[in-house]
Amino acid sequence: MAEMSDYLEVALLNATLNGTAFTAVNNPYVSLHTADPTDAGTGTEVSGGAYARTTASFATASGTSGLVATDADVTFPTCTASWGTVGWIGLWDSASSGNMLYHTALDASKTIDTGDIFKITTGNLTVELA
Repeated sequence: MAEMSDYLEVALLNATLNGTAFTAVNNPYVSLHTADPTDAGTGTEVSGGAYARTTASFATASGTSGLVATDADVTFPTCTASWGTVGWIGLWDSASSGNMLYHTALDASKTIDTGDIFKITTGNLTVELA
């Protein structure tokens, strides 16, 4: 995942070049989308059927790779009504509303039906700054 939101691009530029305060996010929330959220944070986020954004925990960045990965599984609640075909994810600073930080398409879209549990296993959600 390397697509930064418009919000984060502006916040980081102002924080690093203008000394504007930026509140860091610990354990961002992962969202699922049936339409591309784009840099603007639009698109269609899943709703209903027990859906809720779920927190993600990331390893500490180090070295020169510019890459961090989740250090624990990201497991969404059991779906109680169809969520549709999920093709994108986002990282947010809040459990609802808030500001999108990053977004990306999934390697493969997945239809989430009643009884399904969407899970991203440890290390399979990465953020890379190049």
